[in-house]
Amino acid sequence: MMETRCNYSSLLREAFSGRVSSTCEQIYSIVSMEISKYINKYDVTIESCLSSLLMQKSKMMFGVTGTTTVKPDVCVQDEATSYLNTPAVQKAFHARLVGSVKGWEACSSVLEYDDLNWENPTIPLLGKLVMAGIRVMVYSGDQDSIIPLTGTRTLVNNLATSLKLNTTVPYSVWFQGKQVAGWVQVYGNILSFATVRGGGHEVPFSQPERSLILFEAFLKGQSPPSSMM
Repeated sequence: MMETRCNYSSLLREAFSGRVSSTCEQIYSIVSMEISKYINKYDVTIESCLSSLLMQKSKMMFGVTGTTTVKPDVCVQDEATSYLNTPAVQKAFHARLVGSVKGWEACSSVLEYDDLNWENPTIPLLGKLVMAGIRVMVYSGDQDSIIPLTGTRTLVNNLATSLKLNTTVPYSVWFQGKQVAGWVQVYGNILSFATVRGGGHEVPFSQPERSLILFEAFLKGQSPPSSMM
């Protein structure tokens, strides 16, 4: 039903316009029930911080009714909110609460954006960077259900095709030590797509070591390790 009647883009479009159809509402009510509000949609395998999940649900549904070397703190957002709202910390940051701003919060509504801009594609911008000779790497955590890697990989592959870039490194595994850390594909030695195994929406948070390996390889103009280290 999500493919033929109401996908996630349709839901966002309707929610931003203030008119969610009964079809979308029905489908996403079923999806929410099956997934459960106690699963973190940004990282489906990570342990959950319940208060953060309740906030996530309210922000993502818009009114519609693995192992890691370093274990992430799943309640870091709650702790950060408490820390950044400490008077001594705000004083040290020279942060002033003005107007309607009563405190710091993640994804606040203080800055107003046109929600419909969510649908503005960024792929053309990446294409311009590549055409200007600037190397580009797009990466995805494979446990992110908000922006699944399959869609991102398709977009990057289509971009490479439009730029007439041939595959120089076929889709294959890369390593962190003796463990598979993800998959990578390189086009024309200038555009690449990588996945991070066990990574969520915020890859450096859930897989810091693998993120560092990937980042360092990119800065060196290399592909991540293709063999066990």
